[in-house]
Amino acid sequence: MSNYFLISLLTTSLFLVVTAIESAELFVPAGCPLPDHNLNYRPVIGIISHPGDGDSGRINNSTGVSYIAASYVKLVESGGARVIPLLFDDSPQLLDQKLNLVNGVIFPGGWTKKGHYFETIKAIFRKVLEKNDAGEHFPLLAINHGFGLLMMIVSKDNNILEKFSVSNQATKLHFVETVNIEDTVFGRFPPTLIKKLSKECLVLQSHKYGLSPEKFQANDDLSSFFIMLTTSTDTRNKVYVSTLKAENYPITALQWHPEKSAFEWGSSAIPHTEDAVQVTQLVANYFVSEARKSSNKPEAQKVLDNLIYNYNPTYSGKTGKGYDEVYVFNSPAVNSV
Repeated sequence: MSNYFLISLLTTSLFLVVTAIESAELFVPAGCPLPDHNLNYRPVIGIISHPGDGDSGRINNSTGVSYIAASYVKLVESGGARVIPLLFDDSPQLLDQKLNLVNGVIFPGGWTKKGHYFETIKAIFRKVLEKNDAGEHFPLLAINHGFGLLMMIVSKDNNILEKFSVSNQATKLHFVETVNIEDTVFGRFPPTLIKKLSKECLVLQSHKYGLSPEKFQANDDLSSFFIMLTTSTDTRNKVYVSTLKAENYPITALQWHPEKSAFEWGSSAIPHTEDAVQVTQLVANYFVSEARKSSNKPEAQKVLDNLIYNYNPTYSGKTGKGYDEVYVFNSPAVNSV
């Protein structure tokens, strides 16, 4: 038997084993209750990349790169899901193919509010709505800058945001008393933690622009699409909207950073208390639980070919600021699917 034949046989066997593992039904030992077969226990989340290298050009200062902070990936993993990177400069066709491999999407933090990146965010948001309207449960989590972009898109007003003084600051969350939080991102939070969130500074916020409650209420597109859950106050005592939930879609928008307390160490302002880390975990649990409701179960090998594990993160925390780790992608980086 030739070496070539042996290698081919081993490669084929390995592929069959991996595919079987990916597509197999959950094994349930005797005496254990059956899991809910309406749920997807192998969810995958798409995270959109942002222009640049995430480290002020110290890793790669060329114009054709984008990045995803590893803390967003870790947030997803801590909830029990995997990640496929959605490169903002991929072709629309390739992005559509990747969106068909995932069970939810994250719009992360960043700074770009126009150009190709903004158009890609808008296109993905339309796809999120389309998938949900077609009957597929397809959640979206918008974080920090992703929150702002979502406000611009839904309001149909690119000037809806106004300046706030919340640069790298731990804050409280003030809950809207008339709103029931049971079916929201806060629904899993124990009552004691809800109280602490309104009294202690447990979440990090770092943004120059935000949305005032007045502008939220005055814009019919926003106020009819979202329910306001919390507000926060900046260093000048100006109040801004900090948490929203879509009324008819599995869409949550956080002006604050849920990922940083457990997975970022570059700023002394980031709260790392047990309560703050519990907030991180509960947000991850909530979002991934929403993704498990997705009925989309794509071909296993296509998922494996596109997972972020095909790339290596770069340690960028030596400078003591910014992200601890980033995934940097050269454009175009992924053309598989």
